[in-house]
Amino acid sequence: MDLKSKIILISGPTASGKSKFALSVAKKINGEIINADSMQIFKEIKILNARPSAKDKSNIKHHLYGFFSVKKNFSVGEWLKRCLIKISEIKKRKKVPIIVGGTGLYFKSLVDGLAKIPNISKRNRDKARLLQKNIGQKNFYKKLIRLDPLCKNYININDQNRSIRAYEVYIQTKKSLYTWFKNTKVHFQNKDFVKIFIDIPRAEVVKSISYRTDKMFKAGAIKEVKRFNNLKVKKTNSSFKIIGIREINEMKPDKSNLSLIKERITIKTRQYAKRQMTWARGHMKDWYRVAPNNLVSYLKKIS
Repeated sequence: MDLKSKIILISGPTASGKSKFALSVAKKINGEIINADSMQIFKEIKILNARPSAKDKSNIKHHLYGFFSVKKNFSVGEWLKRCLIKISEIKKRKKVPIIVGGTGLYFKSLVDGLAKIPNISKRNRDKARLLQKNIGQKNFYKKLIRLDPLCKNYININDQNRSIRAYEVYIQTKKSLYTWFKNTKVHFQNKDFVKIFIDIPRAEVVKSISYRTDKMFKAGAIKEVKRFNNLKVKKTNSSFKIIGIREINEMKPDKSNLSLIKERITIKTRQYAKRQMTWARGHMKDWYRVAPNNLVSYLKKIS
């Protein structure tokens, strides 16, 4: 397979070995790595996010890691814009872009494009959220469907976030969210990509997550959270979703409860990995599924 003109996409659940595999691919095919993980963009957090080491980044050029403040929110649209620039720069250097991470929406925006929906006013955002809170999700969903019948084909009745998003878009633009999606600009054709999903068995994920959690604490995860707390980040900011911050803050870490904190982080991470795999089954159906024990042979095959 000639990969010089391709864009390599590597995804998989957290702790599945994506970054290590991406490094191996990059070394084989003269590639550079672009981050596609919404939590690894934050510059102040690197231990809890298992960001690639300085050694890894010195061997292979990495992009879009640790460049954004935890005090600000970062959108899919902003990532796509920066990613497209990096892809162009890497190709100009006659190298292969390798995009790796676990944020499915980032990959979806790159492959399928991103609808250019006008900015939603704070008034309409607040209006949608307040209404949903006051009347409950089921009644809110019924109201949404009456306004925008297309949503019934795409949004589950229990999906609060997507329901609110669809509602605020409709009251702002008087158009369905899915009408906007139909007019989306696609930047690449499907043949431009090689899509690889690391399909790791659940038992291996659990073992890998436990090992990584222990490693994070040895590397200074508690001190990292203390530094994060000193920054006075708003709890509504997306950086608060980083697994480990809430768990460490909810219990004062000491020798007596350290194992319990680790257990909570491990469980939360396993739940996240499960959501990633569920999302992939629905949205990454045409990706190559490669088991961890077949990564070496698959690497030889594509290189």
